[in-house]
Amino acid sequence: MLVAAAVCPCPPLLVPEVASGAAPELDAARTACADAVGVLAASRPDRLYVVGPAGGAERTAFPQGSAGSFAGFGVDLSVRLGEGPRAERELPASLAVAGWLLDREQWAAAPLTGLGVGERRDAASCAADGRELAGSAERVALLVMGDGSACRTLKAPGYLDDRAAPFDAVVAGALAAADTAALLGLDVDLARELQAAGRAPWQVLAGAAEGAGLDGRLLHEDAPYGVGYFVAAWS
Repeated sequence: MLVAAAVCPCPPLLVPEVASGAAPELDAARTACADAVGVLAASRPDRLYVVGPAGGAERTAFPQGSAGSFAGFGVDLSVRLGEGPRAERELPASLAVAGWLLDREQWAAAPLTGLGVGERRDAASCAADGRELAGSAERVALLVMGDGSACRTLKAPGYLDDRAAPFDAVVAGALAAADTAALLGLDVDLARELQAAGRAPWQVLAGAAEGAGLDGRLLHEDAPYGVGYFVAAWS
């Protein structure tokens, strides 16, 4: 059963070494992420699942100890998803950021597994994935990585799209209220057009949280660089 969830953005810029001189711009987001991870630890889970966007339409599991790197972003920095034997498969960027967050908070509350969710995976499949995770242990926690639309300004990665702000407003409201129906109702095609990489992971969360009776808190919301970033805690 799902007992707690944390939602965090997953830009590599969240890692100060990657952001370099721009690092202070995301200090508020980093602080909120730390608070959200703290909620997970306080829930005393039997298992933590770290869920983030990945390419394709399928899902890929990453065992504890899987490694990732920020070399592709010009930084000689590697991270691990918890302690354990190093796996051959490299973490996608979203789970590498999660690994950095957990290492920063010295996560030791429970064993963990990573799950890369294909950004083309449909809502029903994502919800089914979430139900499966929630049913895997008596006390399950989720760390859900994902960004909102990337079309909030003219300089955004996806340029300005007038649909982006309303889309992000729906996401923010759903995360604040732990509204699983609203998350499951996010349009897959619209999310893809707005480059909202968090859509699939959020719908995994929605499936996992069905019937769990969790309350939500939105800890942080911003759109630096024209991309929607949200931090939330459900417990």
